[in-house]
Amino acid sequence: MNNSDELELASVQARIKAFVIDDILMTVLIIFVFWELFTKNNTTLEELLFIMNEFVYQIVFIKFVYHTFFIWYYGATLGKLFAKIKVIDNDNLGKVSFINAAFRSSARVVSEMLFYIGFILAFFNEGKRTFHDMLGRTVVVSA
Repeated sequence: MNNSDELELASVQARIKAFVIDDILMTVLIIFVFWELFTKNNTTLEELLFIMNEFVYQIVFIKFVYHTFFIWYYGATLGKLFAKIKVIDNDNLGKVSFINAAFRSSARVVSEMLFYIGFILAFFNEGKRTFHDMLGRTVVVSA
């Protein structure tokens, strides 16, 4: 990241807050989209898990679109807006391009699938960058 007196890296606490809010929003959206499947004939927990596994590609697609669009268009997801943080391009400290937002979103989904290992990287580098920040060539700063 280039040095800039105006920018402050987002705190880990703010990033966790944004993550939790985004995950809750995604869960509500997914329940809304698949509501009919969840509510049919007294579905058991085991059946719900089977349904979720059956539609994993659709769920991954919903998450991909959500993160790509909001990071590209607004520089922040709804959770990040609430936590008062934003994602910027690491090279020019400006708006993230659509391609970099898509790379970032793809890497984020992969990190989630691999037990959030990519998120842990933020604890071990100076820029607090996760795997998806590195791949998307982004940095998260206070808004």
